[in-house]
Amino acid sequence: MSKFKRLKIRLAETFWVIVREEQTLAPRFSTRVNGWKLFAIGFIVLFGCFVLSLLVVQGINLLLHKDPVSQETVVNKRIIQLMMKVDSLEHNVQQKDAYLVNMQKIIGGDVKPPAPKAAPTPSGTAPTDPATQAQTDSIDAAFRRQFEQQAVEARTQRYAKTDEALKDLTFFAPLGGLIMNRFDVKRKHFAVDIVAKKDEPIKSVADGTVIISSWTQDSGHVIGIQHKNQILSFYKHNSVRLKEVGDVVRAGDIVAIIGNSGELTDGPHLHFELWHNGNPVNPEEYIRFSF
Repeated sequence: MSKFKRLKIRLAETFWVIVREEQTLAPRFSTRVNGWKLFAIGFIVLFGCFVLSLLVVQGINLLLHKDPVSQETVVNKRIIQLMMKVDSLEHNVQQKDAYLVNMQKIIGGDVKPPAPKAAPTPSGTAPTDPATQAQTDSIDAAFRRQFEQQAVEARTQRYAKTDEALKDLTFFAPLGGLIMNRFDVKRKHFAVDIVAKKDEPIKSVADGTVIISSWTQDSGHVIGIQHKNQILSFYKHNSVRLKEVGDVVRAGDIVAIIGNSGELTDGPHLHFELWHNGNPVNPEEYIRFSF
């Protein structure tokens, strides 16, 4: 008889599987199985153990090779992009302001543009009449005044649009104190400087995400928060920063402690800036700082 036939006969044999209690040997469970059933059960058990072992090994590999900073890297890249965008917007504003200042100097006579070369006078013609030259100068002066007025109106309209977009929003006061230096576009002071008691906490003006939490030589410890509707708020010259980049804050959450850090400061105070769509806005138009 071949080995295959003997194996087939063995698998066809029937067995009783009985489970008994240890003390009384009373039967608790019994079932009738044959070799084929035992083979099928064994195959299922072995296959299940194999699949379970694969899952365990895969889980261990994920734990061992997981990059703990991958998510942080993605967040940092996004923050860097936002910071670059803010810097670019600020640079554009500075360029526009510098252009307007230079034009005002030229119009006011502080800086004279190079005089155009006089056109050669054809032989036989008379020189320009003084009365005609005076009339030309008068027209030129009127044109300059008109150009300056249009530039001022365009600048005023730009800030007016920003103010219109923010008029329905409510902001939380970052600090209660005395304003010693107010918002002034002409001086390029796009902030309010607030003096308060030592170790006074500084709060977020609205819900948002911290995009800057660092130290700079000029501004010391700086916190920057991105809010909805393209609004940014900055808190400078702090003594302590209590939030890190990526932290989500609510309106009124303490983000820093008032201080005197950085070179561009002459005493403990908060330098607070509010920006909307790349334009600086006067915080006093929307926030009450004194209590």
